[in-house]
Amino acid sequence: MVHHRHVKGFGREWTEAALERGDRVAATARDLGHLRPLVQRYGDAVLPLRLDVTDRAAVFAAVRQAAERLGALDVVVNNAGYGHFGMVEELTEPEIRAEMETNFFGTLWVTQAVLPMLRAQGHGRIIQVTSEGGVRAFPGIGAYHASKWAVEGLSESLRKEVAHFGIDIICLEPGPYSTDFGGASVRASAEHPDYAEVRAATQIEWDLGDPKATRAPILELADTDAPPARIFFGNSLEPVTAEYEDRLATWRRWQPLALAAFR
Repeated sequence: MVHHRHVKGFGREWTEAALERGDRVAATARDLGHLRPLVQRYGDAVLPLRLDVTDRAAVFAAVRQAAERLGALDVVVNNAGYGHFGMVEELTEPEIRAEMETNFFGTLWVTQAVLPMLRAQGHGRIIQVTSEGGVRAFPGIGAYHASKWAVEGLSESLRKEVAHFGIDIICLEPGPYSTDFGGASVRASAEHPDYAEVRAATQIEWDLGDPKATRAPILELADTDAPPARIFFGNSLEPVTAEYEDRLATWRRWQPLALAAFR
């Protein structure tokens, strides 16, 4: 069972990949119109569910419905999320709360809803779609990073809590892809003029991956006997490695002060 709120971009590709190989899929979206073509093509193999992941009660009801219809939940993919562009100072309270409600709390609610079923089965796999932006950060998208770093931390604890139940927790960390992260799914804060220079100096030219190329890898991740705790999709390893080496060097450099603060 693959569970998506957002059947566009990655969600569309992964749902179709699972259906094409004969899996049964519960697919969720705010607008069931997005799911109609899948139902027309794959019939009863796909269970379309209207869902706003920020509504905890609705999430639990949708998961119950999926479990009743499918009988078991083998693989759950938490893919709900959107990007919010804005400097930290520019973020309004409603903007940052909305970002956290969808990207973090939505993931938490789905996770909490499926765990009792996975525990009862004695097996299952949750793929948390975080981001390269869940382990590093860029200026101008701090709200998005905050939400994804939160999911990473939550999942790190969760992995240690549920391993003995036979449940795998995988943090999938895609780099930049040509999904609608920067299009229809993006929101932005009103720009403060004092940040114009920073904005101009930190414009990034992304090397975008092709979402279709992730179809076979996501199925392998769903099936593999020894799943990774975390994995990139895309060419993120080199820049992230450099950043983590810099972190380690900083910690080591300041270790005398750290120990001086100990006792």
